[in-house]
Amino acid sequence: MGPGLTRRQALIGATAGLLAAGWPRVGPAQGAAGALTSVDLGPDLVLVSGAGANVTVLATADGLLLVDGGAVQHAPALQRVLADRWPGRRVEILFNSNWREEHTGANAALRAAGATVMAHENTKLWLGGDFFVEWEQRHYAPRPAADLPNKTFYKSGNVELGGRRIEYWYVPRAHTDGDVAVFFADANLLVASDLLSVGRYPVPDYSTGGWIGGLVDASKRLLDATDARTRIVAASGAVYGRAELEAQHEMCTAVRAQAAQAFRVGMSLADFVASRPTAAFDERWGDPRQFLPLVYKGGFAHLRELGGVI
Repeated sequence: MGPGLTRRQALIGATAGLLAAGWPRVGPAQGAAGALTSVDLGPDLVLVSGAGANVTVLATADGLLLVDGGAVQHAPALQRVLADRWPGRRVEILFNSNWREEHTGANAALRAAGATVMAHENTKLWLGGDFFVEWEQRHYAPRPAADLPNKTFYKSGNVELGGRRIEYWYVPRAHTDGDVAVFFADANLLVASDLLSVGRYPVPDYSTGGWIGGLVDASKRLLDATDARTRIVAASGAVYGRAELEAQHEMCTAVRAQAAQAFRVGMSLADFVASRPTAAFDERWGDPRQFLPLVYKGGFAHLRELGGVI
């Protein structure tokens, strides 16, 4: 270690070098072009798949409420599905669960048709910002004003539509710093979006405020607010239950502890990966090559929270 170079600075430099040298930079899965499909989740609730991310629809006599709108290339197909299923009923409310393109691509089209697009204020800031996501090696330019949410919030709350009360929960600094879960209490249905990952490791996007400790806290928050009968909609895949959320909480808690220990003993990213901190979980979640650099890099902003590091 050179003169005046702290252990933390050395670790950061080593991490940057390894990332630049070719660590995987694979973003969340994008839906391929094709027909959208829908599945009924109960009275007036429908799950639309194939739009880039799952779209949850509540249909009431006063209009529709959507959680996420899919990617921009699927927006016309989504609007056709909605018009065919519920003729004459427009989308009144659209929630963005986070800023990612596979969730926010229908914002402009649905705003133009009269929808209120709701999101956490941080999601609006990212959509309107000019920034670089290091782990993807991708620059994001500001989105046009028409793409931005037109109603934002800082805390959890609720809305009503057609006599139905819908809760939304701000779950901070997990996948991003603007994550929102939406709960349909009368149906015991939770839309967790990217706060739940099944069959592949989650994405704690440190470039926009996420980290592994936030995913631990998010999983615990959602577990505490639901019960054994709650159905859970993730960003992709089928409808899940509490078992998948419990498994994620267990995995993220274990990996968080491994990351804390790695920082305490001064491990580089290469050392951390070589220690195989996810070995007990890879069979269930798959290849950890994207996940581990995100955990490690994201931990630098939270060394005090990890405990005993600085």
